[in-house]
Amino acid sequence: MNTKHISQTLGTRQKGKINPPQEAECRYALITGASQGLGRCYALELARLGFNTLLVALPGSGLREVAAESRSLGVESIPFETDLCDEKALSALCRHINARYSLCMIINNAGTGGTKLFTTCPPDYLDHILSLNVRVPVLLIRYLLPNLRHAPQGFILNVASMAAFSPVGFKTVYPASKRFILQFSLGLREELRGTGISVSAVAPGPMKTNAEITRRIERQGAFGKLGLLSPEQVAHLSLQGLFRRKAVILPGWSNHINRLLLSLIPTALLVPLISRVIAREINAPAIHRKAVCKPRPAPWWKIGAWASEGTTLLQSLQELSVIS
Repeated sequence: MNTKHISQTLGTRQKGKINPPQEAECRYALITGASQGLGRCYALELARLGFNTLLVALPGSGLREVAAESRSLGVESIPFETDLCDEKALSALCRHINARYSLCMIINNAGTGGTKLFTTCPPDYLDHILSLNVRVPVLLIRYLLPNLRHAPQGFILNVASMAAFSPVGFKTVYPASKRFILQFSLGLREELRGTGISVSAVAPGPMKTNAEITRRIERQGAFGKLGLLSPEQVAHLSLQGLFRRKAVILPGWSNHINRLLLSLIPTALLVPLISRVIAREINAPAIHRKAVCKPRPAPWWKIGAWASEGTTLLQSLQELSVIS
């Protein structure tokens, strides 16, 4: 790994230096969901740092172009076009990787979500969210962990979301799945303490990763952009935190503020307020916007302590977007 090249590259790109382990040379970083958005940015950032990469995404999603772009940066990059939600395909991929490649890093980036009334969600839609967001990262790590243990230093990065810090109506399953990823990462981190493998979870706020998500963010209004970072910024900051062995990575100062706000507001007020913002993304019937999203009065002993600041906080949270 060429450290001179690393410092020269990063010195002209962004503030904050990434210090990857030198022992990672000739080993591979695996990235799921690597064909676009944040996954693509992880692939290219790691290629600039001198990491060989194994890239995984759905067939026909542009993965081969990302691999070619990574190779142009002087590393080896191998694309695997497969559906990770197919249990047999996932198992076969992991057997192939374990037989041929030595890993130093796993980045579980692939995920999905959406905004719908739960009562209108087809079962297949819900099953797909649970499979890709929960089952796939857990099984992928389980299959590949023996491989990763051979690295002098190993890293696992699981992509959660700011949505992990609050339930949200009209998304419902997505925040719960990201909460699972956060808790799973922290538990696994503790189990692997002292093994040379560090586990981190990153919780990004909104990112304009594709046209659909961009439209959803725009519908949420001006404050929908609070905490908004580019995928390139999130990739850089989360890799920086990963190599510093942070447990939970919140990219950007605004997401630290958002996290503080989420912890200050009682859940009985917080969930209806955020859900009201999210309801803008869909044509929810008026009865849902008024009845489901109307905040319930909180007991006086929960409001009085911060009554002088309550109006400002509530106004902010009415527009706050924590869902990417």
